[in-house]
Amino acid sequence: MTERIRDPELNGFLALLAARRAPRTVEAYRRDLTALTGWLGRPVGSATTEDLERYLADLRAAGLSGSTIGRKAAAVRAFFRHQVLLGARRDNPAAELSLPRRTRRLPRTLSAGEAERLIEAAAGTTPRALRDAALVELLYGAGLRVSEGVGLQRGAVDLEDRLVRCTGKGGKERIVPLGRQAAEALRRYLARGRPYLDRRHRPELFLNAQGGALTRAGAFFILRRLAARAGLEPERVHPHLLRHSFATHLLEGGADLRSVQEMLGHADLATTELYTHITDRRRRDVYFDAHPHARRRRAPGPGPDPHRGT
Repeated sequence: MTERIRDPELNGFLALLAARRAPRTVEAYRRDLTALTGWLGRPVGSATTEDLERYLADLRAAGLSGSTIGRKAAAVRAFFRHQVLLGARRDNPAAELSLPRRTRRLPRTLSAGEAERLIEAAAGTTPRALRDAALVELLYGAGLRVSEGVGLQRGAVDLEDRLVRCTGKGGKERIVPLGRQAAEALRRYLARGRPYLDRRHRPELFLNAQGGALTRAGAFFILRRLAARAGLEPERVHPHLLRHSFATHLLEGGADLRSVQEMLGHADLATTELYTHITDRRRRDVYFDAHPHARRRRAPGPGPDPHRGT
């Protein structure tokens, strides 16, 4: 069994990884590399290129998606790069692996009208309604990841200068501007909502009904409840959809790509460029819906008469 295979090299790699990457990333690498250990029946570091190619072939035969296989292969590559850097191996058996091509799906977004309906669905004067409105306005108005939103401390929001300071992936801090509506929603929540929820004197900005910190799952539940109230598909609405909508609506409004990248906290500009494909597609859809020559469907008719004068 996998648990009986001692692999100090793998444990050392994961310990080093834990110092630089998020816990969920480390856990994903642990699962993927432990699965390979079980398949091999021996430590990962002993694998050859042929072993790894057979392993990926078995994964494909098992019907795993290209993205899942790519993720598992990325973990293997990272492990062997580490081995080479340590001098534990001279060769990297994962370097020449043939990986499935990754197809990048365009993220789904809300239209501006749907975003407004979602925000309007949060209207209310109870502490929880004020919290929900502030949460939706913040996720949509600042493009925060859900983990960044629920992880905010109370002092992370500057309502005077309309700025929010959040910590993103890799512990990187960034400052994102807040729209007037988001700032007003947060001001109302802090004045008339949060004091009634804060039974435990917590430092987090967003609190649940019991006075504890609002969780990611709690944020998902809030958005789905609001989506149902707004007449949207609840299963379609989630916190990251608001982040996608934030980026898309900024670009459609004329924001430059580099600024949007900084506000989203993307390390790679190519990740942000994905949103330009959405705006291009929307412009194309608008054209085909609106232009009379684009909409016209000409019925097939007889060809020109060669004997008729021009």
